[in-house]
Amino acid sequence: MKKILPNTPPEVGATLQKMRLERGLTLEDLSRTAGVSKSMLSQIEREKANPTIAVAWRLANALGVSMAELLSSEGPAPDPIRLLESHETPTLPGEHAGYVLRILGPMELAGSYEWYELTLAPGGALVSNSHDPGAHEHLTVLNGSVEVEVDGVKKKVKVGATARYDADKNHAIRNIGKSEAKALLVVIHR
Repeated sequence: MKKILPNTPPEVGATLQKMRLERGLTLEDLSRTAGVSKSMLSQIEREKANPTIAVAWRLANALGVSMAELLSSEGPAPDPIRLLESHETPTLPGEHAGYVLRILGPMELAGSYEWYELTLAPGGALVSNSHDPGAHEHLTVLNGSVEVEVDGVKKKVKVGATARYDADKNHAIRNIGKSEAKALLVVIHR
């Protein structure tokens, strides 16, 4: 346990960041929910500023914790099951390209293992430039009609099938059907 000197304010930054990441929230998400500016949140997390009581209260309420938990350098015992409600799942909307990508994996694994739920509107496409060398993707189609293209080679992927391909080349996932398509996408970075 970290010892806090009597005249030293608690360092809330690490606790705040840990709680935010455990909930899959971006700085922007927490800023919007708590009504605290993104730059202030960033300063608090980097221990460049300490929150006022009013700001700490808004952050604690937004995170669903007590002020004592937020201001403690110890933090609460972790819940053995962390449930993320649907509305808490970070989403990358690509409306202009006809897709929605829900980030299912925890943020702390980003850059190593990532998994998503991909929803494609009819004619929608998720087009990606090559990822880091050695990156692979695994796409399992749950419903709809999907085509995967890697380096100019195209293959149709049927419902229930999984396409495994090198993601260190330009690639695209397209809905070639007339109804919405849904798939699970796993990205592995080596």
